[in-house]
Amino acid sequence: MAWTARLIKEDEKHIFNQFVANCPKGHILQSYEWGQVKALTGWKPFRLVVEEEGAIVAAISLLKRAIPGIKKGIFYAPRGPVLDIKNHSLFLFLMDQVKSLALKEKVIFLKIDPDIPATNDDFGGLLKTAGFVSAEKGGSFEGLQPKFVFRLDIKPSEDELMANFYQKTRYNIRLADKKGVEIKENCAKEDLPDFYKILVVTAERDRFLIRSYEYFDIMWEQLVQNNLARLFMAYYQGEPIAGTLAFIMGDKAWYIYGASANEHRNKMPNYLLQWTMIKWAKSRGCTLYDFRGVPGNLSEDSPIYGLYRFKKGFNAEYTEFIGEYDLIFSPFYYKLWLVGEPLYSKNIKKLSALKKRLRSK
Repeated sequence: MAWTARLIKEDEKHIFNQFVANCPKGHILQSYEWGQVKALTGWKPFRLVVEEEGAIVAAISLLKRAIPGIKKGIFYAPRGPVLDIKNHSLFLFLMDQVKSLALKEKVIFLKIDPDIPATNDDFGGLLKTAGFVSAEKGGSFEGLQPKFVFRLDIKPSEDELMANFYQKTRYNIRLADKKGVEIKENCAKEDLPDFYKILVVTAERDRFLIRSYEYFDIMWEQLVQNNLARLFMAYYQGEPIAGTLAFIMGDKAWYIYGASANEHRNKMPNYLLQWTMIKWAKSRGCTLYDFRGVPGNLSEDSPIYGLYRFKKGFNAEYTEFIGEYDLIFSPFYYKLWLVGEPLYSKNIKKLSALKKRLRSK
């Protein structure tokens, strides 16, 4: 079997994206444009493909991050690689090509968090065969994707979907509509500052860190402008009260960011926003709608149990992924990484919090 591997060029991004979009395990975070987002925020992307008779059969978008203080780096492939996961030989060939590139780039290890259910023992065995080690306790690595999500099959009709929602969810969707909440589905760049202002309010209320406005501006230029994302805003009496940002690629859509103002939360705008996004995803040919992350082992006394209950109300499937795995190329430096990365991440969080405080002054 004549497989060849190479890095693609910028003028080939459309064929790269076409393969990712059409592959059952394709993901927006493996798109060419997501690599561009990260390229503008401190990473260096490499798009590696495997071809057979001139056609792409496997792909992986690798993000390289330099490690401060040493001339080494790490590779991260969010929700990658993209290929037929049942083809073990192809997977092993791709990993060999990644290793060759890693040695040239002085990379210590490759980190992945693939879109594979935890129940897939076959793929778990393949990872071990390839030399991967579980990294579930490897620190709070920047950008790591959630292990637990809610996912909704949106192939049924709108009426069937609505009927399957929890009664309270159906009630709140209709309540928002009855109370006069209006949804703007095709927002322009001029709406982004309103969304970010509400996101800041949400972050302060619920005590979580958010990216800078510049990061959202980059996402707009790379994703929204290329029809890979859309901003939705909810209004009450002409005032913006909530907003959501969704990603889309191929037959999948992802709810990525949500924000709600302190005022008019009793109008239930977030329920109507979700229903609007689900219908939009269906209209674009999607069959899967991903509500994104929720914590595992969540109890009702948790401060974020309300988020879990909100997503659960759409009768989506609670899914646990296989988790975080590392392929080690330099064992010595990898051990140093395991010690130093938690400290590095902690300092990054402190710096982000400081920047947030300075922006608010």
